[in-house]
Amino acid sequence: MKKILILSMALLAAGLSVSASAYDGTKCKEPGNCWEPKPGYPDKVAGSKYDPKHDPNELNKQAQAIKEMEARNQKRWETLSKTGKFVYDVESN
Repeated sequence: MKKILILSMALLAAGLSVSASAYDGTKCKEPGNCWEPKPGYPDKVAGSKYDPKHDPNELNKQAQAIKEMEARNQKRWETLSKTGKFVYDVESN
């Protein structure tokens, strides 16, 4: 049991040392700016196979949802001001 514990500790230490020594920091453009593209990665992503080509409608979904939420909250506030009662589902009224 003791051998297994020692062996597992040694493997853990070896694994941590390998991951910590994977980058030696010799190719930094400036301190803290050490990113380098992999070989074959283009200088400009637009138009390459790495271009994600995001759909503008997908990107605007959150903004649209926030506008709709604000409109519902405005209706709830108006209903509360008029009646003095909070109505959650203002769309059905």
